Amino acid sequence: MKNKIFRKALATTLSLTMAGVMLAGCGNTSEPAAATDSSGAQTEETVSQESTETAASTQAAGEQVTIQVPVWDAASNAHIAPLVEAFEAAHPDIKVELIDTASADYTQKLTVMLNGGNDLDVVWIKDGDTTPSIAARGQLEDLTPYIERDGIDLSTYSGVAETMNLNGQQVALPTATDYYILFYNKDIFDEANVEYPSNDMTWAEFEELAGQVTLGEGSEKKYGALFHTWQACVQNWGVQDGVHTILDTDYSFFKPYYEMALRMQEAGTCMDYATLKTGNISYGSVFGQGQVAMMPMGTWYMSTLIGMINNGESTVNWGIATIPHADDLEAGYTVGSTTPIGISANSQNKDAAWEFVKFVSGEEGAQIYASVGKTHALQGEDMINTIASAEGMPEGVAEALQTKNIALDRPYDEKSAEVNQMLGEEHSLIMIGELSIDDGLAEMAERSKEIQGQ
Repeated sequence: MKNKIFRKALATTLSLTMAGVMLAGCGNTSEPAAATDSSGAQTEETVSQESTETAASTQAAGEQVTIQVPVWDAASNAHIAPLVEAFEAAHPDIKVELIDTASADYTQKLTVMLNGGNDLDVVWIKDGDTTPSIAARGQLEDLTPYIERDGIDLSTYSGVAETMNLNGQQVALPTATDYYILFYNKDIFDEANVEYPSNDMTWAEFEELAGQVTLGEGSEKKYGALFHTWQACVQNWGVQDGVHTILDTDYSFFKPYYEMALRMQEAGTCMDYATLKTGNISYGSVFGQGQVAMMPMGTWYMSTLIGMINNGESTVNWGIATIPHADDLEAGYTVGSTTPIGISANSQNKDAAWEFVKFVSGEEGAQIYASVGKTHALQGEDMINTIASAEGMPEGVAEALQTKNIALDRPYDEKSAEVNQMLGEEHSLIMIGELSIDDGLAEMAERSKEIQGQ
């Protein structure tokens, strides 16, 4: 085995081309702010008003309150315009002023605006794992009093909302939430005369099924499965139970899934990692061109695939199923990432900002997301049915999208991003055979402890 310095250098080189996936602090502890007039002075209105009246209490009679809301790539995000339009129609006394930023620059600009005391009212967080650092700077309002006042049931968010409770404060609520499902090619299953994947399948059954639908040889070969090169496409199945996270320092829970991936790679039932990596091969093109029977991937790929088909880039006859699960886990447990939204602790219009946060994270917002094919943390039946009825969706989508729990691929912790990068480096070394599984997991544990100061 090559020395550790060489291996870490190789790991760093491999990680440069890897795409990231999908996934403790405190804020202002005050009760919901008393209403303010248009000059920002406190009025005699109290927070005991009905939620439908709170926004009106924040301005003088006959005037609108304007709230500043940061967004990224508004023109290309199909949900932004209808969200604002619908919110303003439902709240004529509140005007939304968008602060639009390019996606690549958004997180940095948001940090600058918050640190500089900008008059932001809403804090929309693009990279969820930055939430703890924002909260640690005291820049997020505790939403707990608002949630209790308006009777918001956090249990309807499939476990995602609880991850945004930091040090006893609910610093944000979830909005757009993508999670892993199983895409499959119906034509390959039909050719192999094998039944389509079910919505209650174990990973062991998935591995066996991949062998049954691996067809042909050479350039005409159709593989039973594809695990994309992201470490998430192996490691996620270890955190799927919602108990383990990437911040654990004993990574033995990853071992069964590395064993499965390497076993399938050796058997030729899944595409080879090194080939995918060195060729910089896109998972979307591989599945879209009909080369694989099954692929675990995020819900975001549904709209992408429909677009490919509509543009004549693919003719794949596809379907989806619930992501497979461990033997001791029930169907409906999956892994994903979410987009948090909260209130700026420095906002002068907190009640109006709460109305927007509540709208976007609630039923109305979920329906608007669904109408443009985007999944939302609020897993209501209406939302699922709206997505399932969208043009181009295959049969069975409503059943496949049901979830019981969505574990975050990256927990809300200030060390998550650094640990995640390290795991990607070691993942590459395991998948190309530079490290054994046991040695790779031991390296992960050692480096994770160093990063987390343990």
